[in-house]
Amino acid sequence: MRIGVIKAYFKKELLDIYRSKLILMVYIMPSMLLILFGYGIKTEVTHTRTLIIDNDQSKASYDLVSTFEHSKYFNSEVKNLSENRALDLIKQDKKDLIIIIPEEFEKHLLKGLKTSVGVYIDGSFPSRAKTTENYVNGIIYDTIMKRSVSKAESKALITINARNLFNQSLRDEDMIVPGVISLVLLIAPAVLSALLIVKEKENGTIFNFYSSSVKKSEFLAAKLLPVLLLHGINIFILFLWAIYLFELPFRGSFLLYTFSSLIYIIISLSVGLLVSIITSSQIVAYVLTLIITIIPGFLYSGMLMPISSMEEESVIVAHIYPVMYYTHILYDVFLVGDGLSASKNVLYLIILVGYAAILLTVGSLLLKKRIA
Repeated sequence: MRIGVIKAYFKKELLDIYRSKLILMVYIMPSMLLILFGYGIKTEVTHTRTLIIDNDQSKASYDLVSTFEHSKYFNSEVKNLSENRALDLIKQDKKDLIIIIPEEFEKHLLKGLKTSVGVYIDGSFPSRAKTTENYVNGIIYDTIMKRSVSKAESKALITINARNLFNQSLRDEDMIVPGVISLVLLIAPAVLSALLIVKEKENGTIFNFYSSSVKKSEFLAAKLLPVLLLHGINIFILFLWAIYLFELPFRGSFLLYTFSSLIYIIISLSVGLLVSIITSSQIVAYVLTLIITIIPGFLYSGMLMPISSMEEESVIVAHIYPVMYYTHILYDVFLVGDGLSASKNVLYLIILVGYAAILLTVGSLLLKKRIA
């Protein structure tokens, strides 16, 4: 490859990106997406609209009601309503949770008799309903244990001392932000590179390449290097947002973070390059790139749902897309810190390098130096 030719094309591409205002998309869109998703996506269920019907009016029922009232997970209200009227409030979307404490609740607990508490949850959103159910069960079981077990017996019980590793406070940001970084660095470079060649097709300037002595490798290098350089800066911008705005820990290797991110951006650029080669309209290239990147980025990155929790077919699909491998490395460098001492990280890094090499090779083969 001739360095002079690449340098000339490089300057031209940077100037075109600046003139077309795409430089704004390079830096504003990734930061905007990170901030919006980082603050907007929450898996923790808090302030559940709760109605408690206390039919016992005892010390035990009062303690149970008080626990709900002092929990951040519930916005509790105590009323004396019929069960049917209470259920109507859920149907009218005025309440999310109904708890009915039965008569003789305390008496049954003290006698060691079986008792039941009515719990009705709005199941319109299954994940939210399941989380709410777990919160309710935890509070009720804790109350029952305190009331029904004597001090002598409680000493013989097993005490569970649970501790959460890597994200001790269970912050949503610690889970969401690394996943959003992988999503952003998949979408933004791909969208920009998808417009590079197809734009020249629409404007007719692609004929300059067809009729010149510029090699395909020189043309591709000159097209991709400016975008790689611009988005390479984004690696550090997103890192600073994560550390200082969202207060994520960083326990891993910064070198691993930087190198894997650069490889991942090359993969993203290659995806956009392939789209740019096979399409002839900027609108088509833009929409197709968004479809290719956003759907797997959300569904198969492991950000919202662990890959291990998916069905067998979904697990296979997740392993086809590179976003899963990069997201795993991000979670390691931010939360775990194993780095290259973990064989899985090494394997995933090799897979990313392989993806980059394969996609670049395919793009080079598909690009023809003639009119199709």
